[in-house]
Amino acid sequence: MLHKRTIRTMLAGIAMATLAGPAFALDGTDLVNKLNAASGTSGWTISYGSIATDGNTVVLAGTQVKPVGGEAAAEVGDVRLEGVEEDGSGGYRVETVRFPDFNKTDDGVTVTATGLQIEGLAIPAKVESGTLDSMLMYDKAVSGPLTVTRKGTEVFSMSGMQAGVERMADGAGVTYDATFSDIKANLTQVEDPKARETIEKLGLQTLAGEMTMKGSWALDTGRLSLDEYALDFADVGRLGLSLAISGYTLDFINALRQAAEASQANPNKDEANAALGMSMMGLMQQLTFDRAAISFADASLTRKVLDVVGAEQGVSGEQMAQSLKALVPIMIAQLKMPELQNQISKAVNTYLDDPKNLTISAEPKEPVPFPMIMGAAMGAPNTIPEVLGVKVTANE
Repeated sequence: MLHKRTIRTMLAGIAMATLAGPAFALDGTDLVNKLNAASGTSGWTISYGSIATDGNTVVLAGTQVKPVGGEAAAEVGDVRLEGVEEDGSGGYRVETVRFPDFNKTDDGVTVTATGLQIEGLAIPAKVESGTLDSMLMYDKAVSGPLTVTRKGTEVFSMSGMQAGVERMADGAGVTYDATFSDIKANLTQVEDPKARETIEKLGLQTLAGEMTMKGSWALDTGRLSLDEYALDFADVGRLGLSLAISGYTLDFINALRQAAEASQANPNKDEANAALGMSMMGLMQQLTFDRAAISFADASLTRKVLDVVGAEQGVSGEQMAQSLKALVPIMIAQLKMPELQNQISKAVNTYLDDPKNLTISAEPKEPVPFPMIMGAAMGAPNTIPEVLGVKVTANE
């Protein structure tokens, strides 16, 4: 009886192992092939020296990243993919992709970065044209500290970066955001004596702040929106940029890639560059301008600049501000755009009286095709502000 139970137990174990085996046997080569199929649409491919699989972990040794159609490949090193699982449709889901630490010195400048990884990487089973599955998707990309050292002195650093991507409902597009934290810049190593003197007078030997970014991309219209791109530094101010264009579709992206590949493949560089330029001109006709803005919110920098520049002219900062208010209308008179000139003068006067914020925006009533903008620039440049709906405001 014991013998029969033992045999049944052994047979059951063998059956379970047989059934379970394929679910845990990862095909590293298949994973990389599908990774390259998806990443190729973004303009790059990866190669490796060897693949090692251990359970749900895949290690790509000697990894290189190469632009599609390009010649030089970038050395990455050993890349570790952890928590790899098949997604049930032939694709893969990777919990964490870990990259080796980066340390490179070139011409006396050393760049180091640690803790580089991607979380929640989705690799589709096949590239489907016109869908987000034609692109690699991930939940989050992060890095640890990054430093730049020049001749033994640290000139730039940040404590880390975090970027995220989230799909919209029904695959309509994506939203994205990124934060670069604890940025520090050492300006004492600026070599130009005049610039270094000005930096010292302004008390800006070091800068500390962060950079943030967020936006969205709609698949159907190709509307690429950069809602915020901001640099915010203590005792300086916040410089912000926003932009939105339409027509940046998957077809447009593929056409850009194909044009770049054709240019790289042409041994005659002059001919290749000319052909690429013509291709770009044609592709630009598919894009429309929706809006753009650049703004600066002051955090004491303006008064410091006025004081320093005024001292060089032998006047106070307040007197320098009054001189600029009188000079600006004369400088912009050549624009021959009365409405915009009045906006600029009013905004400059308001800002110099009480530096808070200054904004230049362009938001036409209807999206403007890029060819129309280029035509205005060549034929009647003074009409561009009206075409784009340009406005200049202060302290709003």
